[in-house]
Amino acid sequence: EFALTKVEESDTRDDGGEEPITDEDVDPEDLEVFYPTHQWQRIPPGNALMGDNVYGSIKTSSVELFTSHGLSRFLRRLGKVDVDSSSFTSQELKKALAKMKESEKAERKAHEEEVRKKFRPIEQLKEEFEKLNVKMETDYEIMVKLISKFNSSASTLDEKVAALYDLEYYVHQVDNAKDFLSLGGLQLVIDGLNSTEALLKQHAAFVLGAALSRFGCTCWGAPHEWVGVRFSCPSGKPQGEAVAPCGWTVSPQALFALSSMLRHFPYAQQQFLKLGGLQVLRSLFRQKGMETLYVRVVTLLYDLIMEKMLLEHSEQGGAQMEEKLQQYRQVKLVPAVVEQDWCVAVSQLLAMPEHDTREKVLKTVSALMAFCKESFQGDRALSSTLGLLRREYEELAAEEQREGDRDGYFKELLGSVNTIIQELR
Repeated sequence: EFALTKVEESDTRDDGGEEPITDEDVDPEDLEVFYPTHQWQRIPPGNALMGDNVYGSIKTSSVELFTSHGLSRFLRRLGKVDVDSSSFTSQELKKALAKMKESEKAERKAHEEEVRKKFRPIEQLKEEFEKLNVKMETDYEIMVKLISKFNSSASTLDEKVAALYDLEYYVHQVDNAKDFLSLGGLQLVIDGLNSTEALLKQHAAFVLGAALSRFGCTCWGAPHEWVGVRFSCPSGKPQGEAVAPCGWTVSPQALFALSSMLRHFPYAQQQFLKLGGLQVLRSLFRQKGMETLYVRVVTLLYDLIMEKMLLEHSEQGGAQMEEKLQQYRQVKLVPAVVEQDWCVAVSQLLAMPEHDTREKVLKTVSALMAFCKESFQGDRALSSTLGLLRREYEELAAEEQREGDRDGYFKELLGSVNTIIQELR
């Protein structure tokens, strides 16, 4: 610790009453080298310091220094130096530093030799690959081969599925998705979706969804050719986009492709509603064992509803924003949701045990409150479920607070439940 203090003139003098000689009073050429030992020694005025521990006295203005044998050990590590361990000359230091540089060069050279023994140079590897007819292919070249394999009549079903599986990996990158389109990838996807083989349909939808999630739907041309993702009837015959009396087989891959297609693309949403796609998704809720898809469908509905609402309440202006608003106004999603009784279908999912699922459903119920309030108020099962959820999340939120988390996950869910209960009163 340091403190400011007033220094009396008498304190700046030595024991003999004379002012000490400072470094400013001495010509650098006249400085003598002071050699430290392992003991503390007072340094006479006019001596140059050379050591690793210096002690200065403010009161006496004297300086003491010692080496702790540190310099001696350093020199011994560099090599044999025939000097007294208590002192070293400048020439001896120069010799020691020269030996250190030579030692470093030798160590570096030995390390390089060791690396050369373990690894081969890149030029040698290239020569060996050329001898084996092995060439590093770009993503573009690989996709060309995969598309050719899928389109080949000689390829088996497993080979075509494998080609689609590999393509899905590559089109996740934006540049690869653009190349995939230029290589005729859109027609490949359409052919896969129209196939009578369920596996080809699923993997083609997966490729489509992966590409759209990175590249965007509007860059793929006219979506009316493929905006309605085709499903299969039990008979195996291809079925159109509209609702049909046969049972539907909907895969997660198809729903993934559909979600990627519809988000932020009002024209695709309009065509989807026109072709009866929302009715197809509603029919899923009449099938058992499709709970995972239920949640994905509800999440898609919530995203589409909020997408339009946020845009309508946006403060951004301009001709482009106005054009986008006009496009979204032509998408009559909410009236179709109410007409097809989605209000009940969504609220029933609150009975599912997973907290993540409940969170998504609670958000969707809140988004639909203005349009489904009357239906929600007449649903006794919903009222009972909300009461159970409130008690459950009150206990979980209290436990969170006892653990020190005052704004935890369960407190947020409890707030959503209480808000819905309050709005339904």
